[in-house]
Amino acid sequence: MRALLKRERPIAMERKRFGLGDIVEMKKPHPCGTNEWEVIRMGMDIRIKCRGCGHSVLMPRLKFERKLKRVLVSQNTPDVT
Repeated sequence: MRALLKRERPIAMERKRFGLGDIVEMKKPHPCGTNEWEVIRMGMDIRIKCRGCGHSVLMPRLKFERKLKRVLVSQNTPDVT
């Protein structure tokens, strides 16, 4: 008889912490040449504003979390996402 192997669950990565007013770096730079964004709205959707040209982008939280590379400058109290 063959022993049945249990399928192991993958270990979840720790979710990145970010909050309103934080300066974040995304995986791809904005066409204006800068890669710094300010978080200006949080909820089910996240609105970020380019620090170079001022263009703002609204995207779903899940998509934002996938594209986020790191938090450059954090405000006082980070929000657990």
